[in-house]
Amino acid sequence: MTTCHLFDRLRVKPGLKVNLKDYDPSDTHGINDKEEAEKTLARHIARLAELQYLLTAEARNAVLVVLQALDTGGKDGTIRHVMTGLNPQACKVTAFKVPTPEELAHDFLWRVHKAVPAKGEIGIFNRSHYEDVLVVRVRKLAPKSVWSRRYRDINDFERILAGGGVTILKFFLHISKREQAERLRERMADPTKNWKLSEADFDDRPHWGEYAEAYEDALSQCSTERAPWFIIPANKKWFRNLAVSDILIHAMEGLAMKFPKPSVDISKLRIK
Repeated sequence: MTTCHLFDRLRVKPGLKVNLKDYDPSDTHGINDKEEAEKTLARHIARLAELQYLLTAEARNAVLVVLQALDTGGKDGTIRHVMTGLNPQACKVTAFKVPTPEELAHDFLWRVHKAVPAKGEIGIFNRSHYEDVLVVRVRKLAPKSVWSRRYRDINDFERILAGGGVTILKFFLHISKREQAERLRERMADPTKNWKLSEADFDDRPHWGEYAEAYEDALSQCSTERAPWFIIPANKKWFRNLAVSDILIHAMEGLAMKFPKPSVDISKLRIK
């Protein structure tokens, strides 16, 4: 069982108007022992492996984890540290980059729907359909008359997925502008991380306030009972990992999964 119970504390309640200035990206919600938190994370990783095995065996539900953040927010790190114990046969990570010509020829949800996990699987989105109300909005890649309709489309889409047995958990990894600057400096100084740098990382910094407003609208308009958003304080990577793992376990344990009955009569089986 989990020991932190951060699900309700970090969930954006439906109908709440989010102001990110009210959320401290360095907050650890009273959990201050990093060493103990890392021990708890190790237990969480083991528990997630157990729950994934049960999810696959039962094949009645799917789990979709959506990770969104500003550049250097920790999407890759979260996947690497939290999902490390999952069986890749039933877990797929999809990174949504700049749409291809084929994807642009369809509606904005087309490429996303194809990546939704099947029953018995865990799907992880590194960026997601929310890019179409975030970067598209800030970079003015589509007029407001287009992107403003997409909140409703997203809610309808996620309602369809949830109705089909997909448990949706959406995490906004919340870092400060100062923390982002420090992480960019680290990447510049570390030859093994230089490859992660792009001009976009630096071009987007002057638009920090616009991205904050875009995230606030997405979090406010698209956190529902069936597809909740969680604002994860992510300045401290160890707390970020602990929080995401805790919430994921809480949600999966809530599915009340059971191993299916065998399809054969075990008593009649003989090993020759």
